[in-house]
Amino acid sequence: MHVEARGIFPGNSVPTESRLTNSCIQAKKKCQADPACKAAYHHLGSCTSSPSTPWPSEEGMSSMSADCLEAARQLRNSSLIGCACHRRMKNQATCLQIYWTVHPARSLGDYELDVSPYEDTVTSKPWKVNLSKLNMLKPDADLCLKFATLCTLNDKCDQLRKAFGKACSETHCQRRACLAQLRAFFEKAAEPQAQGLLLCPCAPTDASCGERRRNTIAPSCALPPVTPNCLDLRRLCHTDPLCRSRLVDFQTHCHPVGIQGTCATEQSRCLRAYLGLIGTAMTPNFISRVNASVALSCTCRGSGNMQEECEQLEKSFSQNSCLKEAIAAKMRFHSQLFSQDSPDTTFSVMPQQNKNPAVWPQPRLPFLSFCTFTLLLLQTLW
Repeated sequence: MHVEARGIFPGNSVPTESRLTNSCIQAKKKCQADPACKAAYHHLGSCTSSPSTPWPSEEGMSSMSADCLEAARQLRNSSLIGCACHRRMKNQATCLQIYWTVHPARSLGDYELDVSPYEDTVTSKPWKVNLSKLNMLKPDADLCLKFATLCTLNDKCDQLRKAFGKACSETHCQRRACLAQLRAFFEKAAEPQAQGLLLCPCAPTDASCGERRRNTIAPSCALPPVTPNCLDLRRLCHTDPLCRSRLVDFQTHCHPVGIQGTCATEQSRCLRAYLGLIGTAMTPNFISRVNASVALSCTCRGSGNMQEECEQLEKSFSQNSCLKEAIAAKMRFHSQLFSQDSPDTTFSVMPQQNKNPAVWPQPRLPFLSFCTFTLLLLQTLW
């Protein structure tokens, strides 16, 4: 029997430059119309030996030539200095390259709330899910399998998932292609589907569910075959504008603040930044099938006098209270989604502001009604 579920979690539209407050691509076009700005930008772009060479931190700015420093100063009053990109936009690589060209003075290790190159558009439209096309799911099916089923029943999600499943399989594993397909999935699949697939809750005693969740990103192919040093992994990330941008975005939105270690911005933005790292050199993953702890696939052995810095980087994932609570809150929401019954065949997920004592607002947790799910598709098993 053919099952069609095109209405399940409709995909997010791809943002255009015009939807951003100040896209770096548009800002460069404005700069090119001004001879002085154009000349400064061109010179600043030639101040690195290659497009992938990271700029020095503010402490290392003194080593830059005087003409490069002057070009950077000239651009500080242009629209370029405040430009931004979007992880789902077209020409994202071009936008990020422009962003990092005009931000030579920013240290990659600093937790500055304005340093992330990404400006995320927020939509207030609910995600409507029509379950009338589904048959009865087994009541004892784990939630990771249920979310995988929802993905399978959506054409776009299913195609994207099959693409990275094939590229990351043991028989076809080419790590570069695998990472590219993983990035494509988490960028192009509807956010509720991507988060549901990866952040599905499992009972501590349900090892098979936990193992399915841990294997979502195909770690045997996606992660390094030999565990690298964490600082070497970060250095590799810094040479790639995309990875560099995703890491800074994570540092911006998943930075714990205060005694309670709450997120500096919003939990929803932290989760988006976390998922944005998947498919880069800094791909994190669940470390066990019995809990939801996450970590980078790296070690601090051999760090020498940089041991403390290495451990700080590693702990920014494995002991990050903001990230831990953001993941836990999303998993609680996913559990609630499957625990409510309704005679309706449709439910809506609507973002709503949630007040929090922290300075910045916390996650927009959804309110919803939900009916009993139907049809278990065995093809969703890995």
